[in-house]
Amino acid sequence: MRYFAKKILTLIMTLFLVSAAAFLAFQVIPGDVVTSILGTEATPEREEQLREQLGLSKPPVIRYFSWAADVLRGDLGVSYRYSKNMTEMMPVAELIGDKLPVTLYLAALSLAFILVFSIPLGVIWAKSRSRLLDAFFGVTTQAAMALPSFFLGILVTYVCGIVLHLFAPGGYVSYQKDFWGFLRYLLFPALSVAIPKIAMTARFLRNALLTELSADYVRTAYGKGCTGRRVMYCHVLRNALMPVLTFLGMIIAEIVAGSIVIEQVFGLPGIGRLLVSSVSTRDFPVVEILILYITFVVIFVYFLVDILYRVVDPRISEK
Repeated sequence: MRYFAKKILTLIMTLFLVSAAAFLAFQVIPGDVVTSILGTEATPEREEQLREQLGLSKPPVIRYFSWAADVLRGDLGVSYRYSKNMTEMMPVAELIGDKLPVTLYLAALSLAFILVFSIPLGVIWAKSRSRLLDAFFGVTTQAAMALPSFFLGILVTYVCGIVLHLFAPGGYVSYQKDFWGFLRYLLFPALSVAIPKIAMTARFLRNALLTELSADYVRTAYGKGCTGRRVMYCHVLRNALMPVLTFLGMIIAEIVAGSIVIEQVFGLPGIGRLLVSSVSTRDFPVVEILILYITFVVIFVYFLVDILYRVVDPRISEK
């Protein structure tokens, strides 16, 4: 119970510090949201009216704590740039709620690709005694990790979309209109996200497996008559997954927080794309909530990793 209380307290303090830092950053960076909305031709009276409407005439400290109190009550505020119609600003909760499923489905598909391909690849690579196969895996994974995300997205679009006609580039279908069409389109962005992560995870797992295979307990297991399969899958793989879990936690946090480049390349209306556009237009309420979301995702994923540590190695829970 003390462990969970400590994690929750850490989460609260981190969210507070990150939100305050993000708010401070918006106060010191150049530019003015009112000028961004109205343009440079607006009259001083119109600027003052809009500043009063958005609450920007109050001191920064008061604005921050007023915003934080609203968030704690479940009111995420309204966007400065997006609107339902000409007179009504769009609530941030509604705006993000429409984008978030796209990023989460993309993350889920990417993670499925990573787990399905990287773990078997890492095991096969570690067990391989062929120098040719080892060199092939080494060169292939190194190339996959070296490819920039935007170029990989373009490459997947060209090969799978234009050459093989497996999907229509730019033909995004909303999950609200055609769910299965949405998933089919999302397979290719997910593949673009997953390819370098598969290479990194496979290399990391292979190195961890080779380290474990040289340990004394492996020789002891063979001496007791255990088969190679039993040693690998019941002992070595389980121990090798310990450092890999931390690495996978980093990957999961990254893709759930939003794959900004891939969303831009494939035209996906997800969280990453929304964050970029909101920062460029100084849409503070949206940026602040997205930063809190990303912070929460990172902390929560590492919390799950800690729990998995205790499942994989029960000795940790005793410390």
